[in-house]
Parts: sequence; structure tokens; C-alpha cells
Amino acid sequence: MLLNLEKPYTGKYALHHLGFRPFFLGAGLFAVLGMILWVGIYGFGWSALPAAYPAITWHAHEMVFGYAVAVAAGFLLTAVKNWTNQQTLHETPLLVLAGVWATARLLPFLDVPLIVIAVVDTLFLLWLTIAMARPIIRSKQWKQLALVGKIALLVPANIAFYLGLLGYWPEGVSVGLYSGFYIILGLIFTMGRRVIPFFIERGVGCPFTARNDVWVDRLSLVLFLVFAIADVIALATGNALAGLLSGVLALVQVVLHSFRLLGWYHPNIWEKPLLWSLYLAYGWLIAGFLLKFVYLTSGGVPVWIHAFAYGGIAMMTVGMMSRVALGHTGRNVAEPPAILAVIFLLLFAGAFIRVLNIWLVPEFYAMWILSAQFLWIAAFVLFLWHYAPMLIKPRIDGRYG
Repeated sequence: MLLNLEKPYTGKYALHHLGFRPFFLGAGLFAVLGMILWVGIYGFGWSALPAAYPAITWHAHEMVFGYAVAVAAGFLLTAVKNWTNQQTLHETPLLVLAGVWATARLLPFLDVPLIVIAVVDTLFLLWLTIAMARPIIRSKQWKQLALVGKIALLVPANIAFYLGLLGYWPEGVSVGLYSGFYIILGLIFTMGRRVIPFFIERGVGCPFTARNDVWVDRLSLVLFLVFAIADVIALATGNALAGLLSGVLALVQVVLHSFRLLGWYHPNIWEKPLLWSLYLAYGWLIAGFLLKFVYLTSGGVPVWIHAFAYGGIAMMTVGMMSRVALGHTGRNVAEPPAILAVIFLLLFAGAFIRVLNIWLVPEFYAMWILSAQFLWIAAFVLFLWHYAPMLIKPRIDGRYG
């Protein structure tokens, strides 16, 4: 049945309308349930995964290819519709795609062969890539294909991971995990450069033009690519020269991204949680590069990973989901739920504990880990409590979408 998307929508539910709805809801649910499972597995010795799938490996994979990819899928399927003015995946195909993603998250706990998990998980990424590429190709917006390319690169990264897990290529686990991790970071840097200064300019309540330098954009992009490749090689093979190169380039990234972030600053951002959350999240990404350099030169605990992941990726994705959900359900992004400030502060506190407390006071490692896990769960429970109804119910203006 063909839908007239111009007529007012009178149904009770809208989860099948646009990509952000099922994938943001799925990301939020998985953030809670996945972390509860991780608390049980890591902190209380639950035995829920097959012996061939180490728990720490599952946690790392699912935070990248489970949570982060779900947010990226929801954001990009929605953004591509805006960019191309063409309807992206919706109705039953959208729900089936989200169902394939959810199935891949569930299968490790159902005692099925690893090859089945690998096939389902990789098929989801292939379908997502095609779903994004088709409207872009039809509309001939070739410049947007770079974003499709980043999603497409997740496919070989995921295959490498499972080849390692299945024993065919031992280094594949590290190559796949860190490649996927850096692809997500690259996607965040690309989209952050596009939208964060725009949001700040529109949100500070006074005339302001965020400073952006073309040379910073190009140099940071090229050097991040070299950094990521060098670091994946170093982490997977222990190559000292690659490790040295990644350390030097991490420090260069600190300088470049700090310069960029200073150009976006306006004191009024501190009045708007949807602005300061993105700004602080970007600051955590810069801290990740700095801590990576410190780790490579001084050793110690590799807290740089969670500076990127907990502080940067988590805060950035929740900030993006919060804003996109408001705007695409017909609500005023200038009047977000007051609870957002609490959610962002919980995430910031959790990242602070997971990174700095563990780095500076490692003797309380177990306590810091558990505290950070509970702060994460609390933040996402609050997010779901306030945003799940928005994601499930129709737009407040009656439009389809």
C-alpha cells in the first residue's frame, strides 16, 4: 500500500516512519541492557557468553558495532532524507533492518555458532550501506558519498573482527575492533565539523559566526587517517615505528582540534545543555588524543580509549540523539527537556571517573569501574524515560516522519 506522506498522520505509533526512531530507541535500550549485562559479567562473574567469545572482546565490539553504529544509522538515514529530499528506508523495511541489528546483538547469548552471528551482523552493515547510498546516488549528491564510504568501511572491519574470533586470523580481532572504533571517530569528526558550529551559531541567541579554517579541516582529516592506520598497525602487530608515528600524530591532533574548538566558542553555550554537551564531548575527544600520546610515551593504564568512548562518543551521540529527536518530532530544540542537563552531567561524571580517577588513583580500580557503569546506566535510563515516548509516538504537528 502506497502512503500519502503529505496528509496528516492519524496513527498511534510512528516507530516505522524514519530511521532515527527505531535506531535511537534501540541504541538507548542497548546502552542500558548491554551495560547491565557488562556489570554482571565483569563485576559479578556472570557466565552468559560462549567460551569462544571473550567477555571483554564482546563489550568492545558491541559498544562500537552495536551502540555507536545504531546511533550512526539513525542519524544518517534521517540526514540523507533531508540532504536528498528523497524518502529513505521506512515502514516495514526500516523495522526489518532495525530487527536485523537487534538480532545481531542478541545472538551471542543464544548459543549459536559464531559464523551465524558474523553473517547476520555483517548483512546488517551491508544493507545499511545500500540503504544510505541509493538516495544519494539517485539525487547525484556525490559529496555525501564520503559518509556512505565510512559506513561501508565498517563491513571489512567487522569481517576482520569475526575472522579473528573464528581463529582464521588472530590479529583480526584487534584490527577489526580498532578500525571500527576509528571509523566511528572519523564519522563523528566529519559530522561534528558540519553541525556543531551551525548549532552554536543558531543557539547562542545573538549574532555569532563560528570560525572554521579550511587548512585545519583538511589537515586534521588527512592526519587522522594516517594516525588511525598507524595505530591499528601498532596495536595489532606491536610495530614500534607505527606506534611512534601514531603518538606524534595524536599530539598534532590535539593542537588542530583545540584550535578548531576555540574557534567555535561563545560564552552563551553554557546556558544551553544541547550546546555545552556537544562542546564538552568534543573536548573529551581532544583529551583522548592527549592521553593516547601520554600512554605511548609513558605507559600506564590505557585510559585514552574511554576518553574517546565514554566522554567523547557517548556524550556526543546522546547530544545528537536528543536534538535530532526533538527537531524531527515537531518539538522546539530551543526548549529541550530540563532533565537533559542531568543526563549530560551523569555522563560527564562517569567519563571523569572512568578516565581520570582510574588514571590518577588506580588502586580503587574496581570501585571506579562500577561507579562509571552505574552512572552510564542512570544517564541512559533517564534518556529513555523522556525520549522513548517521542520516538514511538507520532510528531506533535501531525506530519508523517
